[in-house]
Amino acid sequence: MEILTWQARTTKHLTLKQLEQLSGISKTSLNDIENGKISPTLYQLEQIAKALDVKITELFSSEYK
Repeated sequence: MEILTWQARTTKHLTLKQLEQLSGISKTSLNDIENGKISPTLYQLEQIAKALDVKITELFSSEYK
């Protein structure tokens, strides 16, 4: 499964700092999620989806989606 938060964020023309403010998730955590260093929790994916005004399913790619 691939996490697509970077793609969703850049499509909305937002910086990590702006997404941090909108989602309540630290810039460091967002960066680590985008770089595959950590896997986001469902809660984090939901907060990111709300902040970006997208469906949570748009934040990941999987053949089982």
